[in-house]
This record gives sequence, structure tokens and C-alpha cells, in this order.
Amino acid sequence: MSDIRNSNPGGEDYEPQVTASGVDAVGLAAGGSADPLPGEDKSYSQGQLVARRFFRHRAALTSMIVLGIIIVVAFTSIGVGDIPGWWPKDYRLQYDKIGDGAPTWEYPFGQDTGGKDYFALVMRGTQFSLIIAFAVGIISTIVGTLIGALAGFYRGWLESILMRVTDVFIVIPLLVIAAVLGKTASSWGILGLALVLGLVTWTSLARLVRGEVLSLRERDFVLAAQAVGTGPWRIITRHVLPNAVGVIIVSATLSISAAILLETSLSFLGFGVQAPDTSLGTLISDYQAAFATRPWLFWWPGLMILTIALCVNFIGDGLRDAFDPRQNRTKD
Repeated sequence: MSDIRNSNPGGEDYEPQVTASGVDAVGLAAGGSADPLPGEDKSYSQGQLVARRFFRHRAALTSMIVLGIIIVVAFTSIGVGDIPGWWPKDYRLQYDKIGDGAPTWEYPFGQDTGGKDYFALVMRGTQFSLIIAFAVGIISTIVGTLIGALAGFYRGWLESILMRVTDVFIVIPLLVIAAVLGKTASSWGILGLALVLGLVTWTSLARLVRGEVLSLRERDFVLAAQAVGTGPWRIITRHVLPNAVGVIIVSATLSISAAILLETSLSFLGFGVQAPDTSLGTLISDYQAAFATRPWLFWWPGLMILTIALCVNFIGDGLRDAFDPRQNRTKD
């Protein structure tokens, strides 16, 4: 105890600090250093190193640009709420149908069976799908991180209860429980649906965080913090979770992709977004019968779902490589 306290030149009680790289600050205070990856300047902070590794990942960077373009186009083309968009057609109005509704210069995505502009409909569906996906990602990340951290750090009866609850959610097929709860929550709007989906998709992240916390709680910097009397909650929030941030961020990113596919499946089955609202899954469900005669009604929302899911997965892959210092897959 005295050795730890006296290592502080100011003479005050020392509380070990950690960085996102998992480096023990006690060792640094004693004169050690955190070795950067080969070829990386020691003057860079951990955040800067992560950013440099991520931006070297070409697939992740390209995917981030493509996803950004999709988000900007979806939310600016037809507007949000009372804010008008730059696209002249309204997704709620029916227009004179041109031929069989095939794509033209005036209607680049074609028209649906009633004459509605399909570009406007797809952009509206993309808005709802993105809102649900990101909301589900945030909610499931918060719940999974909290449960995993508490179970991994406290152990004992609390871990047994939380892990048994997690096992129950894992045993029940996700699509079944999401359909049952989603049918009820769909009447609350898209945020109600996102809340329900977020509360049933946290199990994988909880197990990952628990495993990471089980490893980190035995590290020297956590033991040093406990030795100087730091409270458990402060250790979790200031020392343990910052070192598990890589696992959390990558899992949160991938949960967004999974949420898009889950919402699509629910809407396709009629348990997701309900009329008059729409989503990409709802559009596929509404026009699945037109696949043989008017394929553009099926392919445009399907292509949008595939593009968003692939972009998010590639971004998650890039974040995993950036946060894991043992991987050096990218080149300058």
C-alpha cells in the first residue's frame, strides 16, 4: 500500500488511471512506457492511433462514405417532419402512371402499382429502417454492457441471476419473441418498436462484455485501484469499461446491422412497422408478388438493405482491427 501511495510525487493518495489501450498506469508512473505498434509515432495518443488504423482500412472507410451518402440522401430528399426535402415528389401522393411504372428519368426508381413515386417511398422506408436500427443498437448496447459488466465484476449470486436471465433470452428464438413483442409495440410507433427490439437483442454483447470484464478485473491496475480504496462502481466506469471499449463499439456496430435485418424480417412477416408508416422490409412485403412482373419494386428496397448491412459490417470490421493493437492488417 505504501509503495503505491509513495509513487505519486505529489504525496497524495494515488489512484491508478488506465487508458483505452489497457496499459497499467502504475507501470507508467514507475518509468515504463506503452510500446506503440511498429512504425507508429510514440507522440500519438491512443485515440489518434485508433483513428489512424481505422482510416487505413480501405473497405471500412469506403463503407463509411457510402453509408454517409445513404443517410444524407434519405433524410434530405423527402425531408423530416415539417422540414421539406429537395425531391419534388411526395411519397404519399399518387401520380399519373407512365406505362407499367418502370424506371424513367422522372421516376428513377419507377412507380408502384398505384402510381406513387417509388424513390420517395424507398427513401421514406430507409429513414424508418435507419432510425430503428440505430436506436436498437444504442439500447441493446446500454443494456448488454450494463448486465455484462455487473455480472463479470461482482460474480457470485448476481452473476448467476443475470446469466440465467441471459440464457432464457438466448433459448427463446429471437424472431419469435421479437414478433410477439413487436406486434404490440408497433402501435407505439417506430421508437416503441426499437425499444422492444433493443431489449431482446442485448444477449451477445452481455456475454462478450462479461468475458472481457472477467479478464480485466484480475489485472494489476484494477487490483491497485481496489488497494487504495476505490469504490466498485468507479472501478467499473473509470478503469474496466474504458479498456473494454473496443469490444463494446465493435459489437454495437454489428448490432446495428443485425437490427436492420431483424426489422426487415418482422416487417416482411407483418409484425414490424405498420401502415401508414413504411420501412424497407414493409416495401418488400407489400410488393413481393410483383417480383416477376415489376422487379424494380422488389430490388430497390432489397438492394438498399443489402448495401446498408454490408457497409455497417465493413465498418465494424475496420473498428475491430483499429481497436485491437495485435492486428496490423492495413498498410500505409
